[in-house]
Amino acid sequence: MKIFSIHTPNQEIKPALIDKINNLTKPKGSLGTLEDLALQIGLIQQTLSPTLQHPQNIIFCADHGIADEGVSVSPKEVTWQQTIHFTHGGGGVNFLTHQHGFGLKIVDAGVDFDLPYERGIINMKVRKGTRNFLHEAAMTEEEMNLCIERGAEIVKHCEKEGSNILSFGEMGIGNTSPSSIWMHLFAHIPLAQCVGAGSGLDQSGINRKLLILQQAVNQYKGDGSAQDIIRYFGGYEMVMAMGAMLQAAEDHVIILVDGFIMTACMLAAMQLYPAIKDYAIFGHCGDESGHKLLLDAMDAQPLLHLGLRLGEGTGAICAYPIVDSAVRMINEMESFKQASITKYF
Repeated sequence: MKIFSIHTPNQEIKPALIDKINNLTKPKGSLGTLEDLALQIGLIQQTLSPTLQHPQNIIFCADHGIADEGVSVSPKEVTWQQTIHFTHGGGGVNFLTHQHGFGLKIVDAGVDFDLPYERGIINMKVRKGTRNFLHEAAMTEEEMNLCIERGAEIVKHCEKEGSNILSFGEMGIGNTSPSSIWMHLFAHIPLAQCVGAGSGLDQSGINRKLLILQQAVNQYKGDGSAQDIIRYFGGYEMVMAMGAMLQAAEDHVIILVDGFIMTACMLAAMQLYPAIKDYAIFGHCGDESGHKLLLDAMDAQPLLHLGLRLGEGTGAICAYPIVDSAVRMINEMESFKQASITKYF
Protein backbone atom coordinates (compact mmCIF):
# COMPACT_ATOMS: atom_id res chain seq x y z
CA MET A 1 0.00 0.00 0.00
CA LYS A 2 1.12 3.55 -0.75
CA ILE A 3 2.86 5.09 2.25
CA PHE A 4 1.80 8.56 3.39
CA SER A 5 3.50 11.03 5.70
CA ILE A 6 0.72 12.32 7.94
CA HIS A 7 1.49 14.01 11.23
CA THR A 8 -0.31 16.30 13.64
CA PRO A 9 0.28 19.88 12.48
CA ASN A 10 3.21 21.68 14.10
CA GLN A 11 1.91 23.30 17.28
CA GLU A 12 4.49 26.10 17.56
CA ILE A 13 2.17 28.59 15.88
CA LYS A 14 -0.77 27.70 18.12
CA PRO A 15 -0.19 30.33 20.87
CA ALA A 16 0.04 33.09 18.27
CA LEU A 17 -3.15 31.89 16.58
CA ILE A 18 -5.00 31.80 19.89
CA ASP A 19 -3.70 35.25 20.78
CA LYS A 20 -4.88 36.67 17.46
CA ILE A 21 -8.32 35.10 17.80
CA ASN A 22 -8.69 36.20 21.43
CA ASN A 23 -7.76 39.79 20.63
CA LEU A 24 -10.29 40.33 17.87
CA THR A 25 -12.98 42.89 18.76
CA LYS A 26 -15.29 40.50 20.61
CA PRO A 27 -15.48 38.80 24.00
CA LYS A 28 -13.14 35.82 24.10
CA GLY A 29 -14.91 32.71 22.85
CA SER A 30 -18.02 34.61 21.77
CA LEU A 31 -17.83 33.31 18.19
CA GLY A 32 -17.72 29.74 19.41
CA THR A 33 -17.19 27.16 16.70
CA LEU A 34 -15.91 29.80 14.28
CA GLU A 35 -12.99 30.36 16.62
CA ASP A 36 -12.31 26.62 16.84
CA LEU A 37 -12.36 26.32 13.05
CA ALA A 38 -10.07 29.31 12.57
CA LEU A 39 -7.56 27.76 14.96
CA GLN A 40 -7.75 24.36 13.22
CA ILE A 41 -7.34 25.85 9.75
CA GLY A 42 -4.51 28.10 10.88
CA LEU A 43 -2.71 25.05 12.25
CA ILE A 44 -3.31 23.06 9.07
CA GLN A 45 -1.94 25.85 6.90
CA GLN A 46 0.65 27.04 9.47
CA THR A 47 -0.31 30.67 9.11
CA LEU A 48 -2.03 33.46 11.04
CA SER A 49 -3.89 34.42 7.86
CA PRO A 50 -5.39 31.23 6.38
CA THR A 51 -7.16 31.16 3.02
CA LEU A 52 -9.68 28.99 1.21
CA GLN A 53 -8.82 28.51 -2.43
CA HIS A 54 -10.75 26.84 -5.26
CA PRO A 55 -12.95 24.46 -3.23
CA GLN A 56 -13.87 21.30 -5.10
CA ASN A 57 -16.14 18.34 -4.45
CA ILE A 58 -15.07 14.92 -5.70
CA ILE A 59 -17.70 12.21 -6.12
CA PHE A 60 -16.38 8.65 -6.27
CA CYS A 61 -18.85 6.22 -7.88
CA ALA A 62 -18.88 2.42 -7.79
CA ASP A 63 -21.09 -0.65 -7.48
CA HIS A 64 -21.14 -3.29 -4.76
CA GLY A 65 -21.49 -7.05 -5.02
CA ILE A 66 -23.37 -7.15 -1.71
CA ALA A 67 -26.21 -5.26 -3.43
CA ASP A 68 -27.13 -8.58 -5.07
CA GLU A 69 -28.40 -9.69 -1.65
CA GLY A 70 -31.15 -7.05 -1.61
CA VAL A 71 -29.58 -4.90 1.12
CA SER A 72 -30.78 -1.73 -0.63
CA VAL A 73 -34.26 -0.69 -1.70
CA SER A 74 -32.74 1.03 -4.74
CA PRO A 75 -31.89 -1.08 -7.81
CA LYS A 76 -28.24 -1.39 -8.79
CA GLU A 77 -28.63 0.53 -12.08
CA VAL A 78 -29.26 3.73 -10.13
CA THR A 79 -25.48 3.99 -9.60
CA TRP A 80 -24.66 4.45 -13.28
CA GLN A 81 -27.82 6.47 -13.95
CA GLN A 82 -27.00 8.97 -11.21
CA THR A 83 -23.35 9.11 -12.20
CA ILE A 84 -24.37 10.23 -15.68
CA HIS A 85 -27.05 12.52 -14.21
CA PHE A 86 -24.38 14.48 -12.34
CA THR A 87 -22.88 15.45 -15.69
CA HIS A 88 -26.18 17.08 -16.70
CA GLY A 89 -26.05 19.45 -13.73
CA GLY A 90 -29.41 18.45 -12.28
CA GLY A 91 -28.41 16.38 -9.25
CA GLY A 92 -28.61 17.26 -5.59
CA VAL A 93 -24.90 17.94 -5.45
CA ASN A 94 -25.02 20.13 -8.56
CA PHE A 95 -27.14 22.97 -7.19
CA LEU A 96 -24.98 23.13 -4.09
CA THR A 97 -21.69 23.23 -6.00
CA HIS A 98 -23.21 26.01 -8.14
CA GLN A 99 -24.43 27.91 -5.08
CA HIS A 100 -21.15 27.77 -3.19
CA GLY A 101 -18.69 28.06 -6.07
CA PHE A 102 -17.30 24.54 -5.91
CA GLY A 103 -15.66 22.71 -8.74
CA LEU A 104 -17.03 19.21 -9.29
CA LYS A 105 -15.17 16.08 -10.28
CA ILE A 106 -17.06 12.85 -11.01
CA VAL A 107 -14.89 9.75 -10.75
CA ASP A 108 -15.74 6.24 -11.94
CA ALA A 109 -14.04 4.07 -9.34
CA GLY A 110 -15.91 0.89 -10.26
CA VAL A 111 -19.35 1.41 -11.79
CA ASP A 112 -20.84 -1.69 -13.42
CA PHE A 113 -21.55 0.10 -16.70
CA ASP A 114 -19.72 1.51 -19.69
CA LEU A 115 -19.98 5.18 -18.84
CA PRO A 116 -19.77 8.05 -21.36
CA TYR A 117 -16.39 9.48 -20.32
CA GLU A 118 -16.64 12.11 -23.04
CA ARG A 119 -19.13 13.88 -20.74
CA GLY A 120 -16.37 14.65 -18.27
CA ILE A 121 -16.50 11.60 -16.00
CA ILE A 122 -12.96 10.67 -14.92
CA ASN A 123 -12.18 7.04 -15.68
CA MET A 124 -10.44 5.50 -12.68
CA LYS A 125 -12.42 2.24 -12.90
CA VAL A 126 -10.77 -0.64 -11.04
CA ARG A 127 -13.42 -3.24 -11.88
CA LYS A 128 -17.14 -3.30 -12.67
CA GLY A 129 -18.22 -3.49 -9.05
CA THR A 130 -16.79 -5.27 -6.03
CA ARG A 131 -17.33 -8.95 -5.33
CA ASN A 132 -20.04 -10.06 -2.90
CA PHE A 133 -18.42 -10.03 0.54
CA LEU A 134 -21.06 -12.43 1.82
CA HIS A 135 -19.15 -15.11 -0.08
CA GLU A 136 -15.63 -13.72 -0.68
CA ALA A 137 -13.49 -10.64 -0.25
CA ALA A 138 -14.89 -7.55 -1.95
CA MET A 139 -11.55 -6.79 -3.57
CA THR A 140 -8.02 -8.07 -3.94
CA GLU A 141 -5.07 -6.45 -2.23
CA GLU A 142 -3.91 -5.19 -5.62
CA GLU A 143 -7.29 -3.56 -6.25
CA MET A 144 -7.28 -1.95 -2.81
CA ASN A 145 -3.82 -0.48 -3.43
CA LEU A 146 -4.92 0.77 -6.84
CA CYS A 147 -7.89 2.55 -5.26
CA ILE A 148 -5.63 4.27 -2.72
CA GLU A 149 -3.22 5.38 -5.44
CA ARG A 150 -5.96 6.65 -7.76
CA GLY A 151 -7.69 8.58 -4.99
CA ALA A 152 -4.39 10.24 -4.15
CA GLU A 153 -3.84 11.05 -7.83
CA ILE A 154 -7.17 12.88 -8.07
CA VAL A 155 -6.23 15.07 -5.10
CA LYS A 156 -2.89 15.91 -6.71
CA HIS A 157 -4.79 17.10 -9.80
CA CYS A 158 -6.97 19.32 -7.59
CA GLU A 159 -3.92 20.80 -5.91
CA LYS A 160 -2.40 21.64 -9.28
CA GLU A 161 -5.62 23.52 -10.02
CA GLY A 162 -5.11 25.57 -6.85
CA SER A 163 -7.37 23.80 -4.35
CA ASN A 164 -6.54 23.81 -0.66
CA ILE A 165 -9.94 22.62 0.58
CA LEU A 166 -11.79 19.55 -0.73
CA SER A 167 -15.01 17.75 0.04
CA PHE A 168 -15.64 14.15 -0.89
CA GLY A 169 -18.86 12.39 -1.81
CA GLU A 170 -19.97 9.02 -3.12
CA MET A 171 -22.50 7.30 -5.32
CA GLY A 172 -22.89 3.55 -4.94
CA ILE A 173 -26.04 1.55 -4.32
CA GLY A 174 -25.45 -0.69 -1.31
CA ASN A 175 -22.58 1.28 0.20
CA THR A 176 -24.21 1.73 3.61
CA SER A 177 -23.57 -2.01 4.11
CA PRO A 178 -19.75 -1.92 4.00
CA SER A 179 -19.87 1.34 5.94
CA SER A 180 -21.91 -0.33 8.70
CA ILE A 181 -19.42 -3.19 8.92
CA TRP A 182 -16.43 -0.85 9.08
CA MET A 183 -18.22 1.08 11.82
CA HIS A 184 -18.93 -2.13 13.71
CA LEU A 185 -15.40 -3.53 13.47
CA PHE A 186 -13.41 -0.31 13.86
CA ALA A 187 -15.57 1.57 16.39
CA HIS A 188 -16.63 -1.58 18.29
CA ILE A 189 -20.31 -0.69 18.14
CA PRO A 190 -22.88 -3.53 17.98
CA LEU A 191 -23.77 -4.20 14.36
CA ALA A 192 -27.49 -3.74 15.02
CA GLN A 193 -26.79 -0.11 15.96
CA CYS A 194 -24.74 0.41 12.79
CA VAL A 195 -27.33 -0.82 10.29
CA GLY A 196 -30.01 1.54 9.04
CA ALA A 197 -32.50 2.10 6.27
CA GLY A 198 -29.99 3.23 3.67
CA SER A 199 -31.96 4.67 0.78
CA GLY A 200 -35.30 3.70 2.32
CA LEU A 201 -35.64 0.13 3.62
CA ASP A 202 -38.62 -0.60 5.88
CA GLN A 203 -38.13 -2.38 9.20
CA SER A 204 -38.35 -5.87 7.71
CA GLY A 205 -35.78 -4.82 5.10
CA ILE A 206 -33.48 -3.48 7.81
CA ASN A 207 -33.81 -6.73 9.74
CA ARG A 208 -32.92 -8.75 6.65
CA LYS A 209 -29.96 -6.47 5.91
CA LEU A 210 -28.72 -6.95 9.47
CA LEU A 211 -28.92 -10.74 9.17
CA ILE A 212 -26.95 -10.71 5.91
CA LEU A 213 -24.26 -8.38 7.25
CA GLN A 214 -23.97 -10.35 10.48
CA GLN A 215 -23.53 -13.54 8.45
CA ALA A 216 -20.81 -11.85 6.39
CA VAL A 217 -18.97 -10.75 9.53
CA ASN A 218 -19.31 -14.19 11.10
CA GLN A 219 -17.88 -15.84 7.98
CA TYR A 220 -14.92 -13.45 7.70
CA LYS A 221 -11.67 -15.41 7.94
CA GLY A 222 -9.12 -12.65 7.38
CA ASP A 223 -6.29 -11.62 9.67
CA GLY A 224 -8.30 -8.87 11.38
CA SER A 225 -5.88 -6.08 10.48
CA ALA A 226 -7.28 -2.70 9.44
CA GLN A 227 -5.98 -3.16 5.90
CA ASP A 228 -7.58 -6.57 5.57
CA ILE A 229 -10.95 -5.39 6.89
CA ILE A 230 -10.85 -2.45 4.48
CA ARG A 231 -10.06 -4.79 1.60
CA TYR A 232 -12.54 -7.52 2.50
CA PHE A 233 -15.62 -5.38 3.07
CA GLY A 234 -14.91 -2.04 1.37
CA GLY A 235 -16.20 -0.50 -1.83
CA TYR A 236 -13.99 0.81 -4.61
CA GLU A 237 -15.41 4.32 -4.24
CA MET A 238 -14.89 4.17 -0.48
CA VAL A 239 -11.26 3.05 -0.62
CA MET A 240 -10.56 5.56 -3.38
CA ALA A 241 -12.04 8.27 -1.14
CA MET A 242 -9.73 7.06 1.64
CA GLY A 243 -6.74 7.47 -0.66
CA ALA A 244 -7.91 10.97 -1.50
CA MET A 245 -8.34 11.88 2.15
CA LEU A 246 -4.91 10.52 3.03
CA GLN A 247 -3.23 12.48 0.24
CA ALA A 248 -5.08 15.63 1.25
CA ALA A 249 -3.90 15.28 4.84
CA GLU A 250 -0.31 14.67 3.77
CA ASP A 251 -0.43 17.87 1.72
CA HIS A 252 -2.18 19.93 4.45
CA VAL A 253 -5.35 20.30 2.39
CA ILE A 254 -8.54 20.82 4.43
CA ILE A 255 -10.88 17.81 4.26
CA LEU A 256 -14.63 18.44 4.46
CA VAL A 257 -16.23 15.19 5.59
CA ASP A 258 -19.74 14.47 4.35
CA GLY A 259 -22.27 11.95 5.67
CA PHE A 260 -22.33 8.38 6.98
CA ILE A 261 -20.34 6.81 4.15
CA MET A 262 -17.57 9.39 4.09
CA THR A 263 -17.41 9.44 7.89
CA ALA A 264 -16.89 5.66 7.78
CA CYS A 265 -14.11 6.25 5.25
CA MET A 266 -12.49 8.77 7.58
CA LEU A 267 -12.79 6.22 10.42
CA ALA A 268 -11.07 3.59 8.26
CA ALA A 269 -8.33 6.05 7.27
CA MET A 270 -7.78 6.84 10.95
CA GLN A 271 -7.00 3.17 11.58
CA LEU A 272 -3.99 3.59 9.28
CA TYR A 273 -3.01 7.19 10.10
CA PRO A 274 -4.70 8.52 13.26
CA ALA A 275 -3.39 12.07 12.70
CA ILE A 276 -5.58 12.44 9.59
CA LYS A 277 -8.40 13.61 11.85
CA ASP A 278 -6.53 16.88 12.50
CA TYR A 279 -7.17 17.82 8.86
CA ALA A 280 -10.86 16.92 8.87
CA ILE A 281 -13.88 19.17 9.36
CA PHE A 282 -17.08 17.17 9.81
CA GLY A 283 -19.79 18.90 7.82
CA HIS A 284 -22.93 17.48 9.34
CA CYS A 285 -24.68 14.78 11.31
CA GLY A 286 -26.97 13.04 8.86
CA ASP A 287 -30.24 11.18 9.19
CA GLU A 288 -28.75 7.72 8.65
CA SER A 289 -29.31 5.94 11.98
CA GLY A 290 -25.67 5.09 12.70
CA HIS A 291 -24.13 8.43 11.77
CA LYS A 292 -24.49 10.14 15.15
CA LEU A 293 -23.13 7.08 16.95
CA LEU A 294 -20.19 6.99 14.57
CA LEU A 295 -19.41 10.67 15.03
CA ASP A 296 -19.65 10.28 18.81
CA ALA A 297 -17.30 7.28 18.71
CA MET A 298 -14.79 9.38 16.77
CA ASP A 299 -15.25 12.38 19.11
CA ALA A 300 -16.11 14.42 16.02
CA GLN A 301 -18.18 17.59 16.23
CA PRO A 302 -20.37 18.12 13.13
CA LEU A 303 -21.22 21.65 12.06
CA LEU A 304 -24.79 21.05 10.90
CA HIS A 305 -27.83 18.92 11.78
CA LEU A 306 -30.17 19.18 8.80
CA GLY A 307 -31.57 15.66 8.55
CA LEU A 308 -29.63 15.02 5.34
CA ARG A 309 -28.86 11.50 4.07
CA LEU A 310 -28.25 11.99 0.36
CA GLY A 311 -24.48 11.67 0.32
CA GLU A 312 -22.68 12.95 -2.80
CA GLY A 313 -20.87 15.50 -0.63
CA THR A 314 -24.04 17.57 -0.13
CA GLY A 315 -23.76 17.97 3.65
CA ALA A 316 -20.09 18.91 3.47
CA ILE A 317 -20.78 21.59 0.86
CA CYS A 318 -23.68 22.95 2.93
CA ALA A 319 -21.23 23.44 5.80
CA TYR A 320 -18.69 25.33 3.69
CA PRO A 321 -20.07 28.84 4.39
CA ILE A 322 -19.44 28.28 8.09
CA VAL A 323 -15.84 27.39 7.35
CA ASP A 324 -15.61 30.45 5.14
CA SER A 325 -16.98 32.60 7.98
CA ALA A 326 -14.28 31.29 10.31
CA VAL A 327 -11.54 32.28 7.86
CA ARG A 328 -13.13 35.68 7.25
CA MET A 329 -13.34 36.22 11.00
CA ILE A 330 -9.62 35.75 11.61
CA ASN A 331 -8.66 37.79 8.53
CA GLU A 332 -11.22 40.61 8.44
CA MET A 333 -12.01 41.41 12.06
CA GLU A 334 -9.80 44.04 13.62
CA SER A 335 -7.96 43.61 16.87
CA PHE A 336 -8.76 45.79 19.86
CA LYS A 337 -5.49 47.63 19.25
CA GLN A 338 -6.25 48.25 15.55
CA ALA A 339 -9.74 49.52 16.35
CA SER A 340 -8.64 51.55 19.37
CA ILE A 341 -11.22 49.80 21.50
CA THR A 342 -10.66 48.95 25.14
CA LYS A 343 -10.80 45.23 25.85
CA TYR A 344 -14.14 44.63 27.50
CA PHE A 345 -13.78 41.13 28.92
